[in-house]
Amino acid sequence: MREAKANFSRLVNEVRKGAEIILTERGKPVARLAPIIDEALSLEARLAKLEYAGWIEPLNRYPRKMPAPLPFPGEKAQTLLQEDRSR
Repeated sequence: MREAKANFSRLVNEVRKGAEIILTERGKPVARLAPIIDEALSLEARLAKLEYAGWIEPLNRYPRKMPAPLPFPGEKAQTLLQEDRSR
C-alpha cells in the first residue's frame, strides 16, 4: 500500500491504458484498480465523455426558430416528391 501511495499517479496512468492493478497489504490482495467500462457509465456520463472528446456537440437548449414552410397549392408538393422518387 505504501508503494501504491507513492506511485498513485503512475498507477492511474497505467489503468487508463487498460491495465488492472491489484493492491496488496503484506502479500494479501486488498483492492483492485481497473478502468471503468463505458457500458457501466450512465447515459449522461457517456454523452459528457463524447462531448468532451469533440465527437458530439452539446444539446442546444434554445434552438433557433425556423420559418414556417412555404405553402404549395393543391397537391403539387406531393406530386413533385413522387416524380423525384420515380427517377
